[in-house]
Amino acid sequence: TFNHPEETAFASDVAADVAGEAHVHRAIQPVMGGEDFSYMLEARPGAFIFIGNGDTAGLHNPAYDFNDEVIPHGMS
Repeated sequence: TFNHPEETAFASDVAADVAGEAHVHRAIQPVMGGEDFSYMLEARPGAFIFIGNGDTAGLHNPAYDFNDEVIPHGMS
């Protein structure tokens, strides 16, 4: 997935407004997650971003527990 620079900057700025700059990691290494989202980014500019949800087991771990309190932050 290749994020478009302008849309990535916009999403990062919004995240900093919502969560605080200290909680936004702007320079991360590329990852393979969201590879199917690449097809959407071929059609329209955009950005695939991650939103943390606290200290829990990883997403595909049976002990994973989604933190519902992050929903308003993600919607912002």
